[in-house]
Amino acid sequence: MANTQNRGRSQAVYEHLRGAIVSGALRPNEPLVEAEISERLNVSRTPVRESLQRLATEELIVPRRRGWAVREYSPQDAQNLAEIRVALEGYAAFLAAERADSAHIERLQAIHETRLTLNPDQEEERVRTNLAFHNAVIEAANNPSLHGAIRASTRFYFNRPIAHETPEVLMRLGNKDHAVILQAIRSRKPKEAEEAMRHHLNRTYKMMERINFGTA
Repeated sequence: MANTQNRGRSQAVYEHLRGAIVSGALRPNEPLVEAEISERLNVSRTPVRESLQRLATEELIVPRRRGWAVREYSPQDAQNLAEIRVALEGYAAFLAAERADSAHIERLQAIHETRLTLNPDQEEERVRTNLAFHNAVIEAANNPSLHGAIRASTRFYFNRPIAHETPEVLMRLGNKDHAVILQAIRSRKPKEAEEAMRHHLNRTYKMMERINFGTA
């Protein structure tokens, strides 16, 4: 029982820290000190230590003199990871168009409709619903191994700092992309769903690249 509780705490700490990193709440080069995290999350240092080791294995954090820090990716690193995500998540959309059931499609529709009601300054909700939409597409593909591969290759998402810098016109374009993806999945058109997802991710990455790295 104790081992199960310990594993549960370790998993919860890991998910919290990983989510904070990929969502941009923890920024590149931000220090991660074991004792401070333990105190902030009100857990012992053991699950924190285990979580940091997992994040290091995933190359999300790097060692520093007093512990760890969030890894800073170079533009080339980011491009390499983006290309992997485009390929994998594009195929997930392809499979979703073949395999999604009515519950999957209803969930995608509900998330999309929620996003249409948001204003540009609702940054937290924009980030949350964007992630929910993409996760729903991946879940509809019904391939846990593919889901794991996408998660492993995704080191950063559309996040709040990005949302803050994103003008309304780009928010509308993102919603339009989601509508095309949703319609292709609903209409059982795998190739169109894959193409739409790839287009969406490529355009989003170019926007993130400009904001994160100052590229044209």
